Amino acid sequence: MGTLDLPHASSFKGGSETFLRDVLESILKTYLRKNPMAKTVWELVQSMDNEKISYDHFFFRTFKVDGYGIESLSSFFMDYGYKIGGRLEFPKNKVQLVWLSPPDIHVSGDGHGLGNGPLPRLVIAELLVDELSLESQEIIRKYLKPEGGKQAILSSTLGSLIWEKPTSAEFNQLVKESEYAAWALIHGYTLNHLAVAVHRLKHRFSDINYVQEYFQENGFKLNKVGGDILNESEDGLLLQVTLASEKVAIEFADGVTEPITASFIEFVQRLVLPQFKDVPIDEIKEFHRREGLEQANANRIMQSTLSQHKNETN
Repeated sequence: MGTLDLPHASSFKGGSETFLRDVLESILKTYLRKNPMAKTVWELVQSMDNEKISYDHFFFRTFKVDGYGIESLSSFFMDYGYKIGGRLEFPKNKVQLVWLSPPDIHVSGDGHGLGNGPLPRLVIAELLVDELSLESQEIIRKYLKPEGGKQAILSSTLGSLIWEKPTSAEFNQLVKESEYAAWALIHGYTLNHLAVAVHRLKHRFSDINYVQEYFQENGFKLNKVGGDILNESEDGLLLQVTLASEKVAIEFADGVTEPITASFIEFVQRLVLPQFKDVPIDEIKEFHRREGLEQANANRIMQSTLSQHKNETN
């Protein structure tokens, strides 16, 4: 696998918390605009019991080539206080990622959303382009010109590609080898998915089992991870449910329009760590709960989302 030589700086260097929140809000709005099903789910959760949403993490896909990789996004967020929390590698998919923990900020007990709630963790993956076939590398490098990755954060907020759209033939050629590559080339820096923090919800959706049952009973398609819809970490403290991506119509550079897998939405519940089991529930903070990502969980979710796309295109 490739190396992740990223700086470990973390303190605010300039700007303001308000600016950081505004950037994240713009990224969220772009994601919701481009993913109608995810927006429907997002609105539905808030309509139940006047629920207030907070976010566990935002997930981005990038290419490790010519400055378009992890650092194209992480450098901005680390300037605003985010810190590297950990790294994971997925050799089978030729992917590696880092997750960033948010800066320490005061959040009131009723804080929610991106306005005054806890900031989301950020997960940034990159595809090791040099490990792909020469044919796939040529397609990717044809569009990703050197230095273009400097505009990554702007691309993510606007939902616009930095590079030109590929042709449908090029897209489908990439799908054969790497769904990740095809998805990232057509969607760019748009959020691949966001995860709702179930443990910060106050009403019926505050239980991950209810989340699963509700969406199943109401006709939503959920991803199966190793045969199970509920994805549980080995220690039983990290629980995840993902809704399957919808298809959206995309017009390619050659004028062909095809239905393409969009982004998806996930629900995450982080349970209280054993050493904090006696802390009163109204005093529980984020640091009392299970932190980080789980290699096995992340791998199973990645495989389920990749399999979904391949099954739908075969």
